Amino acid sequence: MSKKNYFVVSNPQGGWSVKAGGSQRASANTSTQKEAIDIGKRLASNSNSELTIQGTDGKFRKKNSYGNDPHPPKG
Repeated sequence: MSKKNYFVVSNPQGGWSVKAGGSQRASANTSTQKEAIDIGKRLASNSNSELTIQGTDGKFRKKNSYGNDPHPPKG
C-alpha cells in the first residue's frame, strides 16, 4: 500500500480543506488555515507521509515530511 500525501488547500466555498493526494473529496473542511494545518499534520504524521500547504496567494508555500524521510536535510 502506498502512503497518501496530504494537502492543505483553499476551499472555493470558503475556508480551507485537507485533501489526500488523488482524492476528490476533502478529508476535512475548516474555517481557518491553522485548523486545517493542525489536522493535516496529524493525518500526515499518522501515515508517515508528507504535508504540503497552500498559501493564501494560491501558491504552495511549505512542505513537511513526517516519518522516514529518504532525503533528510544536511546539518
